[in-house]
Amino acid sequence: MSNNELQILAIALGLGFLVGLQREKAASELAGIRTFPLIALLGVMTGFLAQSYGGWVIAASFISLAVVILSAKLLIKKPDYDPSMTTEIAALLIYAIGVYLTLGHLTLAIVVGAATAVLLQMKEPLHDFVRHMGERDMLAIMRFAAIALVILPILPNQTYGPFKVLNPYDIWRMVVLIVAISLMGYAAYKVFKDKAGTLLAGILGGLISSTATTVSYARNTKNRPETSALASLAIMLASTVSVIRVTLALMIVSPSATQRVAPPLLSLFVIMCLICGALYFRRSGEAHTMPEPDNPAELMSAIIFGGLYGVIIFAVAAAKEVFGSQSLYLIAMISGLTDVDAITLSTGRLVENHRLEATTGWQLVLIAILANLVFKWGAVAILGNKLLLKKLSVIFTMTFMAGLAILFLWP
Repeated sequence: MSNNELQILAIALGLGFLVGLQREKAASELAGIRTFPLIALLGVMTGFLAQSYGGWVIAASFISLAVVILSAKLLIKKPDYDPSMTTEIAALLIYAIGVYLTLGHLTLAIVVGAATAVLLQMKEPLHDFVRHMGERDMLAIMRFAAIALVILPILPNQTYGPFKVLNPYDIWRMVVLIVAISLMGYAAYKVFKDKAGTLLAGILGGLISSTATTVSYARNTKNRPETSALASLAIMLASTVSVIRVTLALMIVSPSATQRVAPPLLSLFVIMCLICGALYFRRSGEAHTMPEPDNPAELMSAIIFGGLYGVIIFAVAAAKEVFGSQSLYLIAMISGLTDVDAITLSTGRLVENHRLEATTGWQLVLIAILANLVFKWGAVAILGNKLLLKKLSVIFTMTFMAGLAILFLWP
């Protein structure tokens, strides 16, 4: 037996034990810590036999296993027996993973096996999450499905316009990316809503919308100045998370330039984390929950973002062509006032397509981030109280100066 075959057997046993351990702990009547490893080994041996005798061996073993599982299920007569099919499906899946391992796809098989164990273990949290979902939450998920699975596939994947940068499919794919990130933050909010103290509120706010979080907390402190310290921490946390969010988005849409665009933005993120740490240890008052965020999967909001992204990517390409690179900084400053995502994604696509230098790309994103800080400061000045404005003036000034230092001094 070769080392590769031994490795396959070891992985199959490991995945079988992992899922079997979970089922044993869950007191499954059908299969547990011994049965699942045996099923995984059955899949592996069937896969090896199929290499010599043909695919009918796999089909015959699969049908036999299904018959055995069904027979065992019918023989269990306990009055409190759980009639769900979770264990049965998991057993068939582990068999399929065992067979798949023999084809040489080790990484994917390990991922699927581990994901199976995690899904089985998360039964209560997932069921609890669904029980607490309202009609608004279901609507958000269905709208995201429409955005990602209905609209995106039917859009033409070709460029239009004089500068060849307007691609409907590519534009809407950026919409799907941003809505997905925001929806994950929204889902986390629904799970931790009652437990969302200042730290968690700031993190979730940065995932959903740091600008909306700033506005919400500023309004809340108008008549409650005693919460200004906690509000300043939440707002700064949201702004910090938004920086790593746009950095990751830039890396996703422009992977070839990651080594050049990520370090300066990550440096700003680290500095902002240090400021958040100082704020955290000087905080006072009680932690409070995050204000209710808007539905991130609103179709109209997605259309507006898609339009904004298209306008900015066209404006950047046109300005560079007509006025030169210097004009791009003004566009980044204006667009970043209210939305950093659009300029980040449009810049990333131009960098990836070699329409823009990587250095210019991260500089534009950094300018947009700094412009967004100015907008947030203005929102606090109008909507918040004087104490919050005073605290954020110091914090944002420190952040702004750090950003300018990176912008002008980065090698």
